[in-house]
Amino acid sequence: MADSSRRDFMGKVFGGWAALGGLGALYAAKKTWDPLPSVKAAGFTKVDLSAAEPNVLNVEKWRGKPIFILKKTPEMVAKQSEEETARDVVVGKDHFLVCIGLCTHLGCIPAYRPDRHDFKCACHGGEFDVSGINTLPPPPSPMVIPPFKIEGTTIVLGEEGPEYKKMKEAGVIA
Repeated sequence: MADSSRRDFMGKVFGGWAALGGLGALYAAKKTWDPLPSVKAAGFTKVDLSAAEPNVLNVEKWRGKPIFILKKTPEMVAKQSEEETARDVVVGKDHFLVCIGLCTHLGCIPAYRPDRHDFKCACHGGEFDVSGINTLPPPPSPMVIPPFKIEGTTIVLGEEGPEYKKMKEAGVIA
């Protein structure tokens, strides 16, 4: 009789430890499925555009990628074609280039040349105009415009606002 009660006790202890181990394994599995805190934090980035200087490139970071924000001068806007103007993010009366600052050829970061109002990729010589449109090969397409939403003088990167959706419907954004 003593052996069976001891056996029952050992069975309960083992069962308890097994259940505890199972719960620990489930918790660990759930933690691996959750996005990292850095990924959660990188979902939306707010940038205040009110302090932007004309013809001065500002580089922000969104989801680990450089975001080019360039306030265009009135002269730049006046010289633009319809295609270039369609890519502008307009906040109040100001026109901005907002794009992911990576060359669409191999992902290098182009340099802004303020005197020429263009971007030059040092990797293979590709060029983009002040609207992010590829003007000299090898880049196969314009620089990508990230999802954005305008809130007053602030742009929220990572959220599709009405302005972004309008660009999408017009075929400006693929």
